[in-house]
Amino acid sequence: MPIRDFCYDGSRKIALKDVCTHAGGARNHKADMVRKTEENLLRACELQEKLYAAGREGLVIAIQARDAAGKDSLIKKVFSTLNPAAMEVHSFKAPNSTELSHDYLWRIHQALPPRGKIGIFNRSQYEDVLVVRAHHIERTYRLPPRCMTDDFFEKRYAQLRHWERYLYENGYRMVKLFLNVSREEQKVRFMERIQRDDKHWKLSTADVMERASWDEYNRAYEDCINKTGTPECPWYVVPADTKWYTRYLVSEILVQTLEDMKPEYPPLNPEDAARIPQILEQLDADRR
Repeated sequence: MPIRDFCYDGSRKIALKDVCTHAGGARNHKADMVRKTEENLLRACELQEKLYAAGREGLVIAIQARDAAGKDSLIKKVFSTLNPAAMEVHSFKAPNSTELSHDYLWRIHQALPPRGKIGIFNRSQYEDVLVVRAHHIERTYRLPPRCMTDDFFEKRYAQLRHWERYLYENGYRMVKLFLNVSREEQKVRFMERIQRDDKHWKLSTADVMERASWDEYNRAYEDCINKTGTPECPWYVVPADTKWYTRYLVSEILVQTLEDMKPEYPPLNPEDAARIPQILEQLDADRR
C-alpha cells in the first residue's frame, strides 16, 4: 500500500474498527521491506545532515499509541539510527504540579527542537485530548468556569490545529503517528511482560487496567485524528501488530517528509568565499 493510504490530513474520516492493525499481505514481502527500511534510514541520515547544516526548518515527529504498541522500540530501532547531535527525544509523562499550573501546551512548546533538528515526542500535546478525555480528568483542572464549557474538547482540537499551523508558519513541520495496535496483540505483549524476567521492568498494572477503557480511547483517538489532521500537519495511522512492518512504514514516512522539506546544504558565506584564494595559498605554503 502506498504511504498516502495511511495518511489522514482532514480530507477523509477514520473509523478505527475498519483500519487494519497488522501487516496483512505485506508479510509475503518481509525481506524486501526490511531491506528497504535500512535503505530508507540511510537516506534519512543524508537528508537530516542537510537539514541540520541549513538550520532553516525543524521537524517534529509526535508519537501517540496505546500501551505496549511499541513507541519505545520504534524510537530505538528507527530514530536512533539518525545523528544524535541533530535530534532530540522527549517523553511526556503525566504532568506535574508545575506543568499543571500553566496552559497544557506550555511544557510541549518548551520541548520543541531548534530549527535544523528533528524532535521526537514520545506522547505529546495530544495526551490532553486522549487520556484526559477518556477519564474526564479535565474536571479536576483548576480553571475558571468560563473555560469548562460543553465544547471543552472541541475548543482544544481547534487550539491544537491553530498551534500546529503557527509552528508551520514559523519554520516547523509536524508529523503525527498513531501506532494502531489491536486489543489481541496488546494482550500478548502484556503477557510477555508478566512472564519474561527481561520484560518485567516494562510491566505497569495501571497500563493493563486501561484496557477497560478501550472503547473510550477508540472514540477519543477517532475524534482527535479526524479533527486535527491537516495537510500541513497530518496524522499517519500505522499498523502496530507487526513491528518490522511498523518500522518500514515509519521509515517511509520519515524519508517522504524530509524529501518534501527539500533541505540543502547552505552556500559558502561570500566573505569566506572571497578568502579562499588566500587560504589555499597558505595551505600550499604549509606543504613546503
